[in-house]
Amino acid sequence: MIDRRLETLRVLRERGTVTATAEALHLTPSTVSQQLRQLARDLGVELLEAQGRRVRLTAAAHTALRHADALAAQWERARADLAAHRTGDAGRVRICSVSSALAALVAPAVARLREEHPGLEVRMSEKESGDAAHLLLSHRYDIAVVIPSAGAPAAGDARFAVQTLLDEPQDLLVPTGHPLAGRGTLRLDEAAGEPWIGSPDRPDQHRLMLASCASAGFAPRIVHEANEWFAVSALVARGFGVGLVPRLAPLPPDDGVVRVPLRGEGVPSRRIIACVRRGGDRQPPIAHGLGALRAAARDR
Repeated sequence: MIDRRLETLRVLRERGTVTATAEALHLTPSTVSQQLRQLARDLGVELLEAQGRRVRLTAAAHTALRHADALAAQWERARADLAAHRTGDAGRVRICSVSSALAALVAPAVARLREEHPGLEVRMSEKESGDAAHLLLSHRYDIAVVIPSAGAPAAGDARFAVQTLLDEPQDLLVPTGHPLAGRGTLRLDEAAGEPWIGSPDRPDQHRLMLASCASAGFAPRIVHEANEWFAVSALVARGFGVGLVPRLAPLPPDDGVVRVPLRGEGVPSRRIIACVRRGGDRQPPIAHGLGALRAAARDR
């Protein structure tokens, strides 16, 4: 993109003669001479002066060369920056996620991206699964990490590409000191007689709890309702009931609760997926983001 005639002048400075310059550039001496005459005419200054059978660069030529060197260096930096966009080492990727996956998967993935692709700008936001399709289609976000549910992109939807990150088991949450707390694992039906904490405003979680309990042969006796995990944990800690909590859901430390893994047929779990606009996964920044999310899921 730099004027080729300036490059010819730069080579002449190094080689010293028109003939040597022509050899270096695979041109004829007459072509080199013509380029330099045209450049001098366009710049409005003399670039060369005769010195016997050789030529010497004028003061104006040296001034032009200083600027040519600066332009060449700037162009190389520009090419490097543009190459970074092609490889995904620069650019932007915006990720929205449900809260538990944001903490357990997205944050570690973005930390990995920050180390491996420091020129990549990443934005993270907490969003509900039901908003994901709209947020992707409106180009407000590039990747949505969500739970399959109404409003979330579906695997068969031609508008989206969907990748499974992991299947996350649910644990039974009981108070410290509860008879079930000391068990290494237990079957869900062993908690059939307990009061339960429901989460009706978290529809995917609530439906999973009801379906899992039904599969285990009982209907949970829901006595209290809470939606945020710290609120569920607080109610359980004070003996108001037991509940199901996703394995990745962060809970306050030393909160007076114990997670008890479940075993047997039909252990409740939820799938966490990464969704992008169809074809978007071919864009290097988005591809890097998906790769980091898969790596974070493998680490779990």
